[in-house]
Amino acid sequence: MQMPFFKPLSRFAAIPRIPPQVLVAAIALMLALFPVLAHIIDTPFYVTLLTRIMIFGIVAVSLGFILGFAGLVCFGQAAFAGVGAYVVLIMSDHALNGVPLMTWPFTIQSTTSAFITWPAAMLVSALVALVIGLIALRTRGVYFIMLTLAFAQMIYFFFINLDAYGGEDGMRLAERSSTSGLLNLNDHVVFYYVTFVILALVYIFLRRAVNSRFGMVLRGSRQNEKRMAALGYSSFRYKLTAFVIAGAIAGLAGALMINHGKFISPAFMHWVRSSDIIAMVVIGGTGNLMGPVLGAAAILGLEDVLSGYTEHWHLVYGPLLLLGVLFARRGLYGLLTGRGADND
Repeated sequence: MQMPFFKPLSRFAAIPRIPPQVLVAAIALMLALFPVLAHIIDTPFYVTLLTRIMIFGIVAVSLGFILGFAGLVCFGQAAFAGVGAYVVLIMSDHALNGVPLMTWPFTIQSTTSAFITWPAAMLVSALVALVIGLIALRTRGVYFIMLTLAFAQMIYFFFINLDAYGGEDGMRLAERSSTSGLLNLNDHVVFYYVTFVILALVYIFLRRAVNSRFGMVLRGSRQNEKRMAALGYSSFRYKLTAFVIAGAIAGLAGALMINHGKFISPAFMHWVRSSDIIAMVVIGGTGNLMGPVLGAAAILGLEDVLSGYTEHWHLVYGPLLLLGVLFARRGLYGLLTGRGADND
């Protein structure tokens, strides 16, 4: 028997609904014009904050893709982003010190170019996701969750023991990635728009993916794997492909992250950070791609506001998240649009 107190918020009040296309367009317009507004009201700090929110939004979207459409609850998304960040850090450190990345069996010189380091971050993160996926995707449910958690912790402890790059204390990025003179990534507004464009491209790419036959197979596998197998589709291969794509996107977000904060430590890859990303997806709404972005904005924005009032902001933050889960069960996206899962 369901207790009336815990009814979703939509049953208590008639909230005006926003068509999904209008919501997406409004968010895109707001993000595109925000630096101009911040300049007018002289609050450049919020450009940096919104850049951070968009970077976490990219990680959350990558998780929302596999969680909402393939039913894969992964506790390793922060680890994939961390791997991408460390790839950029290591390549930049070698390039600035004039040390080759490797000397055997042949010599490979390093670089600080974003056109090389960022795709390299995606590639390495994708390879890590491939290895983990080949093992973890042979299980399901809680066993899959525990395996991704175990692998994420293995990656975390690996980088803790990597003393050459700061170990547990982490390491600073000496300078941001270069773009051969095309863009000045040291300019906060330029970096903001680079992040915005990447977020938009990731959203468009994943939206096309979930609306393609590939996405239909993922949804079908989430609902009934046996039926999809009877139709001749290998759920394992489709889920593995989605898992690798999500890992690569998280790696790209990691490359943006270290360029934004110019610092990375293994603490970012701890399972607690992955749980934060899962919370972003759940609060924003699963089964769509805009929800995770809304969740990232809500959680990071709430964190920034509450931490300005008290150092014990977690005491307020936790109950607010609990209320969000209880009364907006379809997430912020469902609350605003009136739609639930599979609406992209």
